[in-house]
Amino acid sequence: MGAYDLIRINMELFSIAYSIFCPWLMILAYSLVSHMGFIILGIGFISDIGLNGAVLQIISHGFIGATLFFLARTSYDKLRLLYLDEMDGMTIPMSKIFTIFTILSMTSLALSGMSGFVAELIVFLE
Repeated sequence: MGAYDLIRINMELFSIAYSIFCPWLMILAYSLVSHMGFIILGIGFISDIGLNGAVLQIISHGFIGATLFFLARTSYDKLRLLYLDEMDGMTIPMSKIFTIFTILSMTSLALSGMSGFVAELIVFLE
């Protein structure tokens, strides 16, 4: 919600102040080097391509994060165990959940061809 507020409130209501402080925001975002850092970099470019990449990253990160939390809860409901050494592996009892969990974990890392990678690539194309 914070990144969306940066787009909707700061860029529209405080456009002059935003254009003045935008380079400082981008320096701060560069030091973070995370998904939020790429979002702030995209917003900081103040261009259509940068904003498109930032919004795609916001949507991608929201869906991936929510789905990973859902799968973590689903695996706990099925196994009723919290520690990995007690589980003796997830692959056999929950093969479909494990497969989806693995794919979404790779997507969260922004591997090539996944939605996070595409969003970060759009930000860097600016």
